[in-house]
Amino acid sequence: MFEITLQYWFLFPISIAIATIAMSSGVGGAVFFSPIFLLWLKLEPSIAVGTALLTELFGFGSGMVAYVRSKRIDYKLAGSMLMFSIPAAVVGVLIADKFAPAVLKGIFATGLLFLGYELFSSWRRGETEAADKEVANTPLPGASKLTDKDGNVFVYTVCNKAMGRLFAAIGGLFLGMISVGLAELEEYHLVARCKVPSAVAIATSIFVVVCTVLVAVIGHGHSFISEASQEDIAQVINIVIYTVPGVLIGGQLGPAVGARVNPDLMKVAVSMIFMGVGAFMLALLAF
Repeated sequence: MFEITLQYWFLFPISIAIATIAMSSGVGGAVFFSPIFLLWLKLEPSIAVGTALLTELFGFGSGMVAYVRSKRIDYKLAGSMLMFSIPAAVVGVLIADKFAPAVLKGIFATGLLFLGYELFSSWRRGETEAADKEVANTPLPGASKLTDKDGNVFVYTVCNKAMGRLFAAIGGLFLGMISVGLAELEEYHLVARCKVPSAVAIATSIFVVVCTVLVAVIGHGHSFISEASQEDIAQVINIVIYTVPGVLIGGQLGPAVGARVNPDLMKVAVSMIFMGVGAFMLALLAF
């Protein structure tokens, strides 16, 4: 048996804030939780990744309910991405333990720098806002059409589907290995490159992430339970009893906040956080 402690109580309000930001911006919550678990709580990378994915599953799952109700998920588009993200995530889970902890941390830090740069670049080009206006005003022949619960009509064309599948596979692989990458790459492809309205892109990406994370959590969970000590299991349980309720709350707050906050400004702030944390982790590995 293990004892429930108050040692990690501070993760409850932090989890609410992270899930709110993640759901309003479409960025994976594990991108924030993994550095906290790795740098602050000093968990082993494999444990940190699994715990971050489990936490993200509940947070994105909570938010996904809100987006399902809003009817902004393009299920056909999501299905085409899941065909590649799920098998890749399985591969990522299987090969994650083949890398030394320092290598996984290095991959994670480099990934944060890349994602931060891509998010910032997409904002600088002004493609998100321009895409919403352009798609809304100039429907294209054969374009997809989606009407949400409030009667808003979104008309858009998904460009370069081969690139989208490649991003789904790469994102799924990295999600399985280091818990991040899928949501960010898919949102970048859909919004910045294909000019899909951000409301649809975020909702669809979140649905894809939830389904893919579920598979990755099962894989990491099986490995963790079979190999971890009782102390490790007790520590993870004492963490998730605070993070899971927090992300469930934040998952419901996020869509409401996202409707009131400029998504581009949110991405700028998030991109700066990513690049800062990535650079800090690389500095720690170097010294």
